[in-house]
Amino acid sequence: MKTGFADWLLFRVVPRLGAGVIRLLHRTMRAEIVGEEILRGYWSRGENVIFAIWHDQLLLMVNAYRGPGARILISQSRDGELIAKTLECFGLGAVRGSSSRGGRKAFRALLALAREPYDLAITPDGPRGPRHQVKEGVVQLARLSGRPVVPLSFACSRGYRFSSWDRFLLPFPFSRGVFVFGEPLVFHKEESIESFQQRLTRNLADNLGRAQQRLEEHGVSAV
Repeated sequence: MKTGFADWLLFRVVPRLGAGVIRLLHRTMRAEIVGEEILRGYWSRGENVIFAIWHDQLLLMVNAYRGPGARILISQSRDGELIAKTLECFGLGAVRGSSSRGGRKAFRALLALAREPYDLAITPDGPRGPRHQVKEGVVQLARLSGRPVVPLSFACSRGYRFSSWDRFLLPFPFSRGVFVFGEPLVFHKEESIESFQQRLTRNLADNLGRAQQRLEEHGVSAV
């Protein structure tokens, strides 16, 4: 099989299959969304936000988003290309780049999009970690754009965690899942980069704890 045809097949077929798997997983799960009313207040005023999502919880997040449109920061790797094309199946766009490759260009693109009616989404510990540690990019985006950062967390009762740096989570069908939108955080002019990083890290940890606690209220534990 020639490389050109193999790439065409890979980037044409696999994203559609991936989108189908994501939809199937969500439809078989008992999933709920918590905290969306906060976002609806922003959207009703014509305002948009920045979502912060830990890398390991990324797979099903498209199912939690019901806003006016979003653009998501995705790496420039081949895996990133597959993810970007999968997002297109859900009507979502991608900005290509990461801290290790194409970062400055991607950051400028995100700042430009911050002037448009799109929500933005970033995995603040991606693409290579360390796991659950907020990097500076999302902080600078919040500082320069003036937009609030909204943590988005996911937890489920049954699934598989890969032995990757982020312990990526693959939810199992027929499990129970919870998506939680957290309290928006705004960068204050008088605070430091480090201070906002710490606040956002705590907020993401607390928000994930809320998702896990919600599962426990249903009588199950988070994987």
